Amino acid sequence: MDEQTPGTPSDAPAPQGPTLFDWEFATDPYPAYAWLREHSPVHRTRLPSGVEAWLVTRYADARQALADQRLSKNPAHHAEPAHAKGKTGIPGERKAELMTHLLNIDPPDHTRLRRLVSKAFTPRRVAEFTPRVQELTDHLIDGFAAKGEADLIHEFAFPLPIYAICEMLGVPREDQDDFRDWAGMMIRHGGGPRGGVARSVKQMRTYLGELIHRKRDDLGNDLISDLIRASDHGDHLTEAEATAMAFILLFAGFETTVNLIGNGVHSLFMNPDQRALLQDSLAAGESALLATGIEELLRYDGPVELATWRFATEPLTLGGQEVAAGDPVLVVLAAADRDPDRFADPDTLELSRTDNQHLGYGHGIHYCLGAPLARLEGQTALATLLTRLPDLELAIPPQELRWRGGLIMRGLRTLPVRFTPRNT
Repeated sequence: MDEQTPGTPSDAPAPQGPTLFDWEFATDPYPAYAWLREHSPVHRTRLPSGVEAWLVTRYADARQALADQRLSKNPAHHAEPAHAKGKTGIPGERKAELMTHLLNIDPPDHTRLRRLVSKAFTPRRVAEFTPRVQELTDHLIDGFAAKGEADLIHEFAFPLPIYAICEMLGVPREDQDDFRDWAGMMIRHGGGPRGGVARSVKQMRTYLGELIHRKRDDLGNDLISDLIRASDHGDHLTEAEATAMAFILLFAGFETTVNLIGNGVHSLFMNPDQRALLQDSLAAGESALLATGIEELLRYDGPVELATWRFATEPLTLGGQEVAAGDPVLVVLAAADRDPDRFADPDTLELSRTDNQHLGYGHGIHYCLGAPLARLEGQTALATLLTRLPDLELAIPPQELRWRGGLIMRGLRTLPVRFTPRNT
């Protein structure tokens, strides 16, 4: 007997699902995700790349899937060779020999590598970096404060995390603009020249390999040097592993923060009452609302829309659906974080929300290693912008904003703003 929606006559047509992954959807995916949560919480769909995958949209199912070790991160478990064709994962990473990073491996290799990398990427190192993040933030604002207008994506949200992670990694300052160019190509998601992303990945891989080789003879006080030093019971990162790890720390570390800052400012523009509360709190020298506020912005319109690829290693049941071995599974963090079964008034931005175990940085063994740095950069960026440019406002109608296409990340192409010019 076929399953039916309770109360629906047997001859009634099935509810018509929303259109996914077009430009209208990219602008505001949340109504479509609400429909999926209600009608098809684990939903089989064909992605724009042609790959068929399951979308997981309810919070409870998402949290389960993120921690389920039957869902492998290794694309070798995919039933089709889509990864080799660049249809899953990061374009060009296979050809650039960058597969041995934390987003593509499972225990025990994942356990070993994360333990080694965690020794280099410590909370203490992030805390020590706080003054430098503030310096970089102020320097970037100095660059446009006197103009009275700016594109906050290209002039602020994008360069801040690029320069920050470059400094943490130990990339010499004279080379950091090259990284900015490569990273810029990588976040265009098809908006640049054909093959541009793969070429940028290869260039970045070549550079990082050479930099690691040089640093082996001249270790410094930076993250790449710590990756080289990292050992556990005599177990060291190989040069290929260190290169892949440096690459993924940079790749995953910059785009999430670009979107955290851009989406966060946009959300505050669209919710002026919450923005006013935050500005009043900052003016009073308080930090509590900023701390809960950054978590709420991560939940409300976070930088990572879908968690990175997972592949079923055996048949399993998820949200009442039978998932076959080899099937790709994509956990929709943006949908789970607006699930009314988990969050009260989920479509309302409430910066003081404290019951907020959002999934914005994942869950389980693949929880984002760089989350403390992203939080630091997000808090510093928003607090400094709202303090130094208190009358900051959107320079175009909201409906004219364009969101970048792509599957995993959610972010604005541009964010034009205006404000009273200020001398630095």
